[in-house]
Amino acid sequence: HYVFGVFLVPIAIREEDRVFYQEVDIIAARERLLTVRKTPEGGHPFDLEPARESVTKEADATVGLMVYRLADLIAEYFLDLVDALDDEIDELEDGIEHWSAAQIRSRISALRHDLLHVRRTVAPTRDAIRRIVDRRIDIGEGEELLPREIELDFADVYDKLLRAVDGLDLSRDLLASARDYHQAKIANDQNEVTKRLTVIASVLLVPTFIVGLYGQNFKHIPELGWSFGYWWSWGWIVVTTAMQLAFFRWLGWIGGEPLGRPKLPPLGRLDPRTLAGRRRRA
Repeated sequence: HYVFGVFLVPIAIREEDRVFYQEVDIIAARERLLTVRKTPEGGHPFDLEPARESVTKEADATVGLMVYRLADLIAEYFLDLVDALDDEIDELEDGIEHWSAAQIRSRISALRHDLLHVRRTVAPTRDAIRRIVDRRIDIGEGEELLPREIELDFADVYDKLLRAVDGLDLSRDLLASARDYHQAKIANDQNEVTKRLTVIASVLLVPTFIVGLYGQNFKHIPELGWSFGYWWSWGWIVVTTAMQLAFFRWLGWIGGEPLGRPKLPPLGRLDPRTLAGRRRRA
């Protein structure tokens, strides 16, 4: 009799900006543990040395203990991957202000793909560990492969996988926030372009009206025979243009922030010592 298990271990390579999956198969009998590692193309073999070293330090290195150490190592890999994904999302948030839209969309799509695949991997692993904790997995009659003390140790592995699931949910929310911020930035940039186009069209509108007014082919225009008519039209063009530019500058559509608006006060810092009993005092 034996216990057969299949684990998929996601491994993040930050230098190459990719995640690959290492399959680890185990066959556990009462006296022997066999592991089979299937390394994908372009990957590297799963490192079992940390689990081996921890087992050799134990006085009674049973097969059940070996399986526990291996499962604990795999759970640590999941937590490391969640941390790596959080670092990638932080880097994405920092790059939204500087990267191109195509690069941001590509990074968001890749991170969403990785999050979905890791979530689909960690959920079955968590359920399998839960079955061990609930004493629903063992070999047949005779000495137990997984004694009760080992099964209780598997509860720590289960807790780590729960933390990994919670971390993936948080990473998904952070990625959604970064995506929403990117979309809001695109809309804001489009609004800024629309404002500038409005300024250009408005500035050109009044001079075009003045030139069109005095360019009419009528004989009885009051300023037609006036010696200062040319400078009169230019004066109106310069004055109206300057007034429009000043107005748009006051609105903040050109030249920076709006003028004449009060600045928001800085956020006050909350002193934890002043928070105690605040609700009771209110």
